[in-house]
Amino acid sequence: MTAEGTLEDRLPNWSQDMPTVQEIGETLRKFGAWDYTVFVFMLLMCGIVGIYFGFVKKSSGEDEYLVGGRNMKIFPVSLSLIASFISGISLLGTPTEIYVHGTSYLFVGIGIIIVAFVMSGIYLPVFHDLKLTSTYEYLEKRFDRKIRLLGSFLFSIGIITWLPIVIYVPALAFNQVTGVNIHIVTPFVCIVCIFYTCVGGLRAVVWTDFIQTFVMFGSMMLIIIKGTLDVGGLSTVLRRNRESGRLEFPTTDWSPLTRHTIWSLVIGGFVHWLQISAINQNMIQRYLALPTLRSARRALWFFTVGVLMIMGVCGYAGMLIYAWYHECDPLTTKLAGAKDQLLPLFVMNILREFPGLPGLFVAGVFSAALSSLSTGLNSMAAVVLEDFVKSFRKTPFTPRVADILMKLTVVVLGVICVGLVFIVEKAGSHVLQLTMSLSSITSGPSLGIFSMGVLLPWVNAKGALIGGLSGLSFMGWISLSAVTAVASGRLKFDEKPVTTEGCYYSFPQVENLMLLPPDTILDDDEFLPEPLALYRLSYLWYTVTGALVTMSVGLVVSLISSEDVEKLDPMLLAPFIRKYVRTSDKDVQPIEVGSLEGGPEARRNREDGTAESSILG
Repeated sequence: MTAEGTLEDRLPNWSQDMPTVQEIGETLRKFGAWDYTVFVFMLLMCGIVGIYFGFVKKSSGEDEYLVGGRNMKIFPVSLSLIASFISGISLLGTPTEIYVHGTSYLFVGIGIIIVAFVMSGIYLPVFHDLKLTSTYEYLEKRFDRKIRLLGSFLFSIGIITWLPIVIYVPALAFNQVTGVNIHIVTPFVCIVCIFYTCVGGLRAVVWTDFIQTFVMFGSMMLIIIKGTLDVGGLSTVLRRNRESGRLEFPTTDWSPLTRHTIWSLVIGGFVHWLQISAINQNMIQRYLALPTLRSARRALWFFTVGVLMIMGVCGYAGMLIYAWYHECDPLTTKLAGAKDQLLPLFVMNILREFPGLPGLFVAGVFSAALSSLSTGLNSMAAVVLEDFVKSFRKTPFTPRVADILMKLTVVVLGVICVGLVFIVEKAGSHVLQLTMSLSSITSGPSLGIFSMGVLLPWVNAKGALIGGLSGLSFMGWISLSAVTAVASGRLKFDEKPVTTEGCYYSFPQVENLMLLPPDTILDDDEFLPEPLALYRLSYLWYTVTGALVTMSVGLVVSLISSEDVEKLDPMLLAPFIRKYVRTSDKDVQPIEVGSLEGGPEARRNREDGTAESSILG
């Protein structure tokens, strides 16, 4: 049974004349009262959680507001990590990636597994033992205040470029199923998110994430189960994707210009997700809310398994969408207004007869977006307070002033991100690639600076500063050139074949722009020297490139202006490197009292190896 036949059977009142794509689109934009009820109920639940932690079980003090008092439970924190990691970008972007380019992208999951091992053994022990609030405090302890401010600045730029995309994507889904303009729904939903993040702090963020994870996962499971049954079963889905070439393994091509290869997916994916998971304030702040390193590691593995499950479900959803539309591509016919509206369109095809279920799907997509938005806002409050304000003050804030400053940061940043949605809307690119391309401007240099600090004891502050600025400049040039080229249509990528031969509705006959040759560069690029075409590098290599440039320049500068490594505290290095850095107490630049459990005596024990179990968990 074909998707088109199924839909036609559901519309018996239509005349024998062929309907237009506009008529089909209007029929699929029926968001009923039950759907709005389910959607609004999800927003109300989030608001109630915020009210509870903001006014009933009120957070008191910076530590409580930003890291939950460092005594939160593993399971809700794990689900919060999953919800923050899997934004609406992933829920809508991953199925689109599979539909347009095939299943090779899913092999990035191998890189995510490697991230868990590396983070557990190298980065997490350092940050958790230091009892940080802002991840960028580490940079001041390891280098100096200028590097801390550089790291905080890179994070801030990354957040401001990422959050508008996070908001825009679910608005696309809402627009597809309701027809409501995205600039009407985004302020309304963001006000709810800003409210509960502002008043409830990290505890409200974690517990709303907890609820949103179940809504998100439940809605996706409902879609793939119902869709698989309607298409004709799993075998039909696999057969249609295999026949179209979508069910495939990535190529082993060594060219860095090839969009997806096994090397770019595993190595490039590993480095990209390492930056997000291991050094990003969004994620580390949740691990720091757990009482022990062992509990943080357990949360890390729960998170890894959960992310792989969600990615697998989203990938299968992409295969399912193709199996449904395999004879009538909705992108060519313009039934779907944008690539990332494919999943919402599919949902309305299979669930519109069931009141409330389309609303559950939209609630799931918005749940993913709200969790990422609330995490970003709360993390930014920590960075502004700890890095941009307190680091310049000799006297501490009163609790009242600190509370006002943190909440004001959440509100102001939220308003800015809603405004930036107008700019994101004009980018016109596939959001998964757009997000990774833009984020690499700051993610590569950030990962390079932190990795030099943790892994290379002979790198000094001057090397870290010059290396970070070099990586930022280089990646800004490449990434912005790539985004501009894709958005303007000057750069196209190889996409899987589609057809409109089985369409039962009429649509404007236009050239299918999805079928241009791979990596096509239009005429104006023919006159560019090859070095200026570096933006043709696969977007999966961007973070790798930024980190390598940063570390290479930083290492060279440090070797030229070498400093005495004996003054470095071993607790600022990865556990497996500490034993190679021997210092005497008189040479060590001491870390603040209380930043390591047990103070100076415990630190000496750790250096002697007598308390190694407390470091390694």
